[in-house]
Amino acid sequence: MVSLSDEIAATPEQIWQWLGEVNDPEIPVISVTDLGIVRKVELLTPKQGKQAQCAITITPTYSGCPAMDVIEQEIRAQLRTHGLHAVHVIYQLSPAWSTDWMTAEGKRKLRDYGIAPPQQQVIDISAILRPRQDDIAIVCPQCGSDQTQLVSQFGSTSCKALYKCRSCLEPFDYFKPH
Repeated sequence: MVSLSDEIAATPEQIWQWLGEVNDPEIPVISVTDLGIVRKVELLTPKQGKQAQCAITITPTYSGCPAMDVIEQEIRAQLRTHGLHAVHVIYQLSPAWSTDWMTAEGKRKLRDYGIAPPQQQVIDISAILRPRQDDIAIVCPQCGSDQTQLVSQFGSTSCKALYKCRSCLEPFDYFKPH
């Protein structure tokens, strides 16, 4: 345990837990840890007379993601509420973020919210370069049917595609694997 001020002490595990309460601004039902944006939490030993620093490494879901500034602000605000004021946020672009980093709980939360989570691991890059509707059945998050149809490669954000269920006729976003 590292003392971060005269009154506050925290462990990396506690910080991970606190960060689990920071929701993604575009999909507020999933945390930045469940989404896999937070890559690392470090406690840095303070120099004499200085407060210890907490370094949080984050990776944007894609370069230029407009939500990253808000996510950084929310991370800082969340840690401030727990007495951590010396927070250093590091942006790491490599390796690039992948939907493989999403937790199973995060995927469940997406489905419960009405967004179909990625239904395959990102193993073969050809599926990303030439996605085909017939490659994998996208399951409707509303009724569970796999009788779905791609409407548009781009949904409410560029990381999602728009689908329509042929069973319940409801449209839904699919979080594309990448």
